[in-house]
This record gives sequence, structure tokens and C-alpha cells, in this order.
Amino acid sequence: MSRPHPWEAIYPPGVDWGAPIVPITLPALLDAAVARFSDLPALRYRGLRLTFNDFGRRVDRLAAGLIAEGLAPGQAVGLLLPNTPAHPIAFFAVLRAGGRVVHLTPLDPLRAIWRKLADSGADWVISTDLLPTGFKLQAGLERQAAGARVFLARDAAWDTGAPPGWPDAAPQACWPKVDPSDIALLQYTGGTTGLPRAACLSHANLTAAVEIYRVWNAGQGRDMSPSDRVICVLPLFHIYALTTILLRALSSGAEILLRARFDTAAVLADIEGLRATVFPGVPTMWTALAAVGDIGGRDLSSLRIVSSGGAPLPQEIATRLEALTGLRLGGGWGMTETSPAGTNLIPGDSYGPGEIGVPLPGIEMRIVALDDPGQVLPAGETGEIAIRGPNVMAGYWQRPEESTAAFADGFFLTDDVGHRDAQGRFFLVDRKKDMIISGGFNVYPRVIEDAIYEHPDVAEAAVIGVADPYRGQAAKAFVALRPGAAPLTLEALRVFLSERIGRHELPTALELRDSLPKTAVGKLSRRELAEP
Repeated sequence: MSRPHPWEAIYPPGVDWGAPIVPITLPALLDAAVARFSDLPALRYRGLRLTFNDFGRRVDRLAAGLIAEGLAPGQAVGLLLPNTPAHPIAFFAVLRAGGRVVHLTPLDPLRAIWRKLADSGADWVISTDLLPTGFKLQAGLERQAAGARVFLARDAAWDTGAPPGWPDAAPQACWPKVDPSDIALLQYTGGTTGLPRAACLSHANLTAAVEIYRVWNAGQGRDMSPSDRVICVLPLFHIYALTTILLRALSSGAEILLRARFDTAAVLADIEGLRATVFPGVPTMWTALAAVGDIGGRDLSSLRIVSSGGAPLPQEIATRLEALTGLRLGGGWGMTETSPAGTNLIPGDSYGPGEIGVPLPGIEMRIVALDDPGQVLPAGETGEIAIRGPNVMAGYWQRPEESTAAFADGFFLTDDVGHRDAQGRFFLVDRKKDMIISGGFNVYPRVIEDAIYEHPDVAEAAVIGVADPYRGQAAKAFVALRPGAAPLTLEALRVFLSERIGRHELPTALELRDSLPKTAVGKLSRRELAEP
């Protein structure tokens, strides 16, 4: 008789797949952390260092200020924030006030942000005076919608101690009631269409993911603790950093070294000078660090946990980093829709090509037929990866048909193609669609193509993903110009696209052709472009 969860037999000693995963609310998670770690350092940003008590007080004062301004329970508030203290404070304050967070991406052009605001129903936004887009939203949103509000946090306030410039009031004795099943976050993911589509992540989904990671790591003696300092250069508006750094570090009492952006010199200074112990990154970051000229002579001895996510890491980079640090990079697989817990590689295993590891505690996974998601495939057969667990979203915001189609027998259909072995290790083979993962970000060819088509000289355009030694993948554009048009260069195309798509979406290669290949029904064929 086969085991329903074969991976349990190869779990690391001390890790229990069936350990209870008890979801709570995010305000409750914060309250527990503040009570437990009160005077310990929670966050460091430039010259600012906040204890857990300090952080909790700032959250409560902003929450009270938002309520005083009229924020109602269940109301959506967009956060257009890079990595500054404004993000974690505003994130918890909105939830404390009973609202739900809508993550907006500073990398997006203004029109993409407008689409997400319209889709989510958010007419309140918290941003910063660091972003020109924040000022544009303030002018546009408050003009077009009665009751709309945009608050711009003053970045200089984090250095001077001055008021940050957002609503601030004395904390209330009683906060709006929040239930674990309530939606906490609308996290946008283009999925397979490239159009705005938000995963509805509840308080229960996000806190379950935190607990899932805790059970997995604590069982191996690798969980974060109050003695840890965690480098946070990953963007907090992305689900990877939100859960695996912000929420996990706060719940564990670790100090977050919050940085506005990735810089190799700054990261090395955090490791050597501040003795950082934990560094979650993406392949582009690890590739850049491995390429530092004197990296072999740098003191990386303080690190005890290193991990890579968001995209596959080249094996040669992983091997080099292991030699430099003496540590094996942890890794695995997850999605926005899974908060993003999914699988992890088993420490000490020798990893095969495409291996993503075993399902984490409380998570079930299986392989289903590509043409029939109700048909579960046996070990060794390739199909679509499906996942079920307390961390998996209930559906997409205001997309009932897509939400229904995304599940079969209670399992979320990931659009990722793979297989598992007899012991329960999962392997990623390909994607059902043409999504590109560039530097840890999802990039959608259709979005880029639509923007290229706005160029007056373009007759046809198609975009595919190509291998990139730094980003993992990057976009390559194939373009056929209109008769009589002047030649188009890659630089000119990137300049044209810079206000239409995000920086992470800009093509890194351009190939001009007289015409582009088409399928039998006349559609442009990305497959034929990718084959050479």
C-alpha cells in the first residue's frame, strides 16, 4: 500500500509534516512579537533603530490616525512603497485598523498602478516623497474621487525623528475586529494572462505560511531567533520578502536590516560590519556577490542561513557560494498564490536538475494530467503541479470564473509542469505558459508586446524569454517594422518603453525581421522564435 505522503519518509529528522498549523491574524502575530521581544531591536534602517515596542507603537498610532481620517473596516488601502520603514509600519497599521492592503509596485508605470487601483477598489494610498509617482497619484486620485486620500511619508523623517507626515493619533483601547479568514492582502500577479489579477491572501494564509516555515526550520535547528540579523534587500511589496523576511523575522524576534536596494558593497558591509547572520536573496544577487573581485578574502563567517528564491539559481554559482561560505544555499518553490510556501530542498541531499524539493509541513502536492486535472499521475510521469494547504489562497479578486478554473478537487493548479519521484521529491520541468522569471520578478510577454505595438514604426512584435547569466531569464523582442521605417535599435526601443512598462520588463535583446512566424490560424508563434 502506497503512502499518501511519501515525502514524510525522507523528511529531515525532527520535522513533522503533520505538526499543527494554527492560523491567527496578522495583528495578533505582531502583538505576540511585541509582548515577547519588547525591548529587543526589530528594525534598522540607515541611522534609525526601532525596538519591537517602538515598532508596535508606531503601527498603533498610524492605525488610530487612519481610523480618525475615516478608514472603514474592509476598506482597501494601496501601499506604493519601496523598502523604507514606511512599508512595514503601514502594512500592519492598515490591518490593525481593519482594512486590507493592496500591494502596488514602484517598478510599475503610472498607468499600471491606476489599473490596479481601479481593479482593487482602493482609493486610499500610502506612498513616500521618494517616489514621483506618489505625487502624481496624490494629484490624480484626490481630484477624481470624493473621499480618496493619498498620504506621502517623508523619507527624511526616518533620520531626523520628525513626524513622518501621515495620520498620527493616540492608540485606541479597542480595535476593529479582524478574523483569520478576512482578506489581508491583495497581491497582484499577472498569472498566465499578464493582466492585473490579485491573489486574495487572508490573515490565515499568511500566518499559516509563517508557521509552516517555522515548523520546517525549527525542526532542523535553522529557524530565526532574537540573536539573528536578517538582511532585507528584497522588496517588501513582493510576497517572497513579505513572508520569509518581514513576517518570519518579526515572529522570531530577529532584527531586520532594512535596505532600500541591493548593493554588493552595502551587503558585504552588513555581513562584515554588522555581522548579519541571515541573507535571503534571488539569483541575481548571489551572482553579483560571487563576481566581486576579492570575495574570496571577505569575512562571511557571521552568516549561518543563506537562501535563494524567485528563480532557479545556476549550479555553478551555488557551488561557488558554498565554497565561499561553507553553507549550502537553501531553496525551494512557491508562488504568490501560496503565500509563497510550497516546497523546500532537503538539506544534505544531492539535487538533481530541476529539483525543487519536498512539500513543506501541512502542504499536499500532486501531479495531474495536463488535459485532465482530475487525473492524478503516478511517480515519474510529467504533468501539472497541483497544491493544497492552509497557505493557499481561496481565489482571485473579482475573478470568479478564473478562480473556479484554478482549482480541481480542492488543489490549486499552478500552471507549472513537473513530476515527482517515488520518494516524493518534486521536479520543475517547464511552464504551461510563456511567463518569464527575470531577477525573481514575473514578466509577461504580452504586456511587453502590447507596449511595443504602441511604437508607430512597429508592424509585428513578439517577446520570448531567453537565458540571462545575471537575471536567470530576460525578455528578447522580435520586431517587424512597417515599410519605409528607419532601423530601430535596442537602446531606442528601451527608451520608448521606459514609461510604458517596468524596468524589470525592458527587453535586453532585439532582433529585427522582415516578418514573424505564424501558426496555421495566423497567430504569431513564440514557439518557432524560441526553437533556434
